[in-house]
Amino acid sequence: MQPRRCSLLTAGFVMIAWVALAEAGGYERRDVNFPSEGLGCAAWYYLPSGLAPGEQRPAIVMAHGYSGVKEQYLDNFASRFADAGFVVLVFDYRYLGASEGEPRQQILWYEQIIDYRNAITWASLQPEVDASRIGVWGTSYSGGHVLQVAAFDRRVKAVVAQVPQVSAWLSYFATMPKAQFEQMSEWFAQARTERIKTGSLAYVPVVAPEGQPAVMPQPEAYEWVTAAAKSAARWENRVTVESLEVGMYFDPAAFIATIAPTPLLMVIASDDIIIPTAVQKAAFERAGEPKKLVVVPGRHFDPYTGPKHPDYVTPELQWFEQHLMGK
Repeated sequence: MQPRRCSLLTAGFVMIAWVALAEAGGYERRDVNFPSEGLGCAAWYYLPSGLAPGEQRPAIVMAHGYSGVKEQYLDNFASRFADAGFVVLVFDYRYLGASEGEPRQQILWYEQIIDYRNAITWASLQPEVDASRIGVWGTSYSGGHVLQVAAFDRRVKAVVAQVPQVSAWLSYFATMPKAQFEQMSEWFAQARTERIKTGSLAYVPVVAPEGQPAVMPQPEAYEWVTAAAKSAARWENRVTVESLEVGMYFDPAAFIATIAPTPLLMVIASDDIIIPTAVQKAAFERAGEPKKLVVVPGRHFDPYTGPKHPDYVTPELQWFEQHLMGK
């Protein structure tokens, strides 16, 4: 479908002048842009069909995991939610994908959490959205983001965390041999020194063939990420070294008990080696009620496509329907 001009939507600091529309089944998808700390975040905005004039629907705000962009299968979830009657906002973080920001491929978890909260604000200002019924959805790294967002942002009324990163330290660094950790720390220090002295940035691949250095060195990560990259022209296989260093301190489950009484669903894989299943289960045990844990047989990258996808998206949709629609 050709892009069309729509009426200006002005809500506080938000203005959309042009949108590209993609119609499919029970929803319409628009390309939009919202501001986050002075930069534009590119997003898909899904409107369910059958909206009556002045009607408001519950909304779900979504973003991808570590280095991921919206084109890497997030439509498989968002379209299902929109088909069920939800307004959905799927966005790229600053510095990634179609969003603005320099340096490219900078992943600082605290800035991505700010992007989530600004996305919630933007969604809440849209005329089709019932601001009292907003949920958040995250996967892997962003599964951790939504835990921390929901712990402190009471605008969130339901949370779905899919195979979430609950503690980078416990997942990766706590079991690292001391000599390897010391070597990595020295590498971080050298990169920081060079950044201060010359302004140059060091990068590291997100994934790489087995035996080569990467943020996620597991063969299954290389297999999935390289396949997903084929559908995402703006995804890049690199992140700044600073991103990796700052990621050591990412511990969103430290606040998981604070989420209650907001309803929390965690859907995890039984044999997750990217974020160990046992670490995720231990975090869930510290959460307050209401909460629910669904364990799907399989591995970390199973949720997005293939035969296991329904085992994830179906309970997630049911959770949002129960807690945002009262079904």
